Amino acid sequence: MDGITFYHLAKELDARLSGARVDKVQQPERDEIILTLRCPGENLMLLLSSSAESGRAHVTRTKQISPLEPPALCMLMRKHLIGGRLTRVRQINADRILAFEFEHTTELGDNAKKTLYCEFMGKHSNLIFVNSEGKILECARRVNETLSSFREVLPGLKYREPPAHGKLEFTSLSEEALRERLNAKSGLLAALIRDSISGVSLPLGHELAYRVCGDASSYTDDAGAYARAIVSAVGDILSTPSPRIIEDTDGSARELHAFEYKSRAGERARLYDTLSEAADEFYRLRELSERLKQKSAGISRVLKTHIERTEKKLSVQREVFDGAARSDEYRIKGEMLTASPYLVKKGMKQVSLPNYYDENEAFITVELDEKLNASANAQRYFKLYKKAQVARKTAAEQIDAALRELEYLDGQLDNLDKCTDEASLAELREELVGAGYIKDTLSRRQKKAFEPSRPMEFTAPDGTRIYAGRNNTQNEALTFSAQPDEIWLHAKNVPGSHVIIRSAQPSPETLLYAAGIAAYYSRAGAAGTAEVDATARKYVKKPSGARPGFVTYTHQRTLNAPVYKPQVDKC
Repeated sequence: MDGITFYHLAKELDARLSGARVDKVQQPERDEIILTLRCPGENLMLLLSSSAESGRAHVTRTKQISPLEPPALCMLMRKHLIGGRLTRVRQINADRILAFEFEHTTELGDNAKKTLYCEFMGKHSNLIFVNSEGKILECARRVNETLSSFREVLPGLKYREPPAHGKLEFTSLSEEALRERLNAKSGLLAALIRDSISGVSLPLGHELAYRVCGDASSYTDDAGAYARAIVSAVGDILSTPSPRIIEDTDGSARELHAFEYKSRAGERARLYDTLSEAADEFYRLRELSERLKQKSAGISRVLKTHIERTEKKLSVQREVFDGAARSDEYRIKGEMLTASPYLVKKGMKQVSLPNYYDENEAFITVELDEKLNASANAQRYFKLYKKAQVARKTAAEQIDAALRELEYLDGQLDNLDKCTDEASLAELREELVGAGYIKDTLSRRQKKAFEPSRPMEFTAPDGTRIYAGRNNTQNEALTFSAQPDEIWLHAKNVPGSHVIIRSAQPSPETLLYAAGIAAYYSRAGAAGTAEVDATARKYVKKPSGARPGFVTYTHQRTLNAPVYKPQVDKC
């Protein structure tokens, strides 16, 4: 987001929004303002963010929830701007500063002007609301003398632009001025261009170097010789916008460009009609990724903590179960004492008795309570036997419950990796709240903000539609909304997605393709191949009282499926 990018944004926003009426002002975050503008034939939302990491200005489609108590800047802008009009959008000094100029009618019926200065300068970014006399009414970030001795930004003070950078402005760049600036300078051409022309970042400097000499990393002994070519290249960039998002190999958004970088022609790019559309999508994806990381990290910690606790509980119950295995020994000793009471004398600490259960009639050593006779010692052993039997049964039940809980938690951890939007993550979280693993801290309003998520969609090579769930809620809805004869698939004996083929008789190739999807979106996905069960949906049942997504099935056939990352059509 360098100065030239903001140049294109200012031109685009001015052409599209000038004359629009202000209908609504929101401030969802301390450093973010959203203006709802009524334009001819449409209502648009203008987002202005002075975030240190993602300062920008563009039209957005993303609706956000406002705080119950609006901040001072929001209240002032509502008071002065609602009903007024946005008259102009301009860039200041070819820098990363945009001025949004408004006209409105005061309570006395007079015309008045206000300006919102949006400074996009990293940690110094700010939104500053100024009246017609240039006096600051309010700002997103107040800067007093302790924060800056050079430039205070406070209500009541005169607005002053940030200090000049001393570079040549790209909007009025001349060959003579640039040659004079670059004459006899040597070094990395990209850096020399950046240091000479306003609004040029180092990546753009590399692009300009590539355009003028064919080498983005070129070094030169006389940069002035390239002045004419640089001026021409800057003119081309200013006159030929081509908004795009540069994607990584996994399809994630990596960079936002306002024009084509010819030096990086081999990169994957997604083109847009307007820079606003590109910026809105880029930051939506980036912020979604960050939000999902933060939210899923908390859920992941909870799941791993419960997995650790359950594993410890399982270990303890297994020890109890193994210890209770001596129950038959207690019973035999009690029966031998009952059968041979005459061999036991009061005061004995142990006795050797014939073991009638042993084929060789070997003797068994029986420890005694010296205060008790043979009958009382036998009853003591029978009590130990009954206690061990109860403990063994209870431990077996606890072990079974712990294994089921581990399977559920492990499945939820697998589902967490498949959550690619906030709706699916919210559904997973809501399920964990219902299961008692997470406290319910979301308000009803926050829960309503998310529409139900949708399963992943795929197209087999022959055109057959295939769907896969990303969490237990989706899995259950997908499975039991399918037609009885449609094919259902699931990785065998491991947590994973429910997969539905929208066909009762898919081709062998489509069946194997769907099995690969089921394998990839399962705990077996790390292996090269995986076993996947396939059956008609009518043979899939949910046991009464079972957790969401848990099913049993019959009439399955098992496929050995190759694990590969499928191409998702929709998420």
